[in-house]
Amino acid sequence: MDKRRSAELGLVMFGLLMLGLVMGAIPALAHHGTAASYDQKKLVTIKGTVSEFLWRNPHCALFLDVKDENGKVVNYSIEMFSPNLMVGRGYTKTVLKRGDEVTIEVHPSLAGTPSGECLGCKLLVNGKVPGNQSGKQSEKQ
Repeated sequence: MDKRRSAELGLVMFGLLMLGLVMGAIPALAHHGTAASYDQKKLVTIKGTVSEFLWRNPHCALFLDVKDENGKVVNYSIEMFSPNLMVGRGYTKTVLKRGDEVTIEVHPSLAGTPSGECLGCKLLVNGKVPGNQSGKQSEKQ
C-alpha cells in the first residue's frame, strides 16, 4: 500500500474513532439532568400510598397515590437512586410494596407536574425508616 493510501486509511480510521467517541458521549451528557427538571433548592413532603415501585436502571421509580388539597387522588411519580445505590443503602426491590403508606421528601418538578426526585431524601415506609438510612437527607451521588 502506498503512503498516500495508508495516510487516507489512517485519517478515515481516526474520523470513525472520533465519531464513536462523540456518539458515546451524547447519552452520558443527556443523563443526570435532574437540576433542569427538579427544584434542587426546595424540598416538599409527600404522603401517599404506593401504587407501583419499579426496581430498574438507570433509576428506580416510585409511584404514589396522593390526595391533593381538594381530596382528589393524584398519581405522583418519584425518581430515585439506581438499584445499585439503593442496595448500598440497605434497600431491596421489596422495600416498597403496593399499599404501603409512604412519607417522602422530594425535590419537586420545575414544570409543576406531580413528580419529584428523591436521591437520598428522607423516606418513611409505614412509619419506619427502611434500609440503613439515618432518616436525614444524605449526600447526593
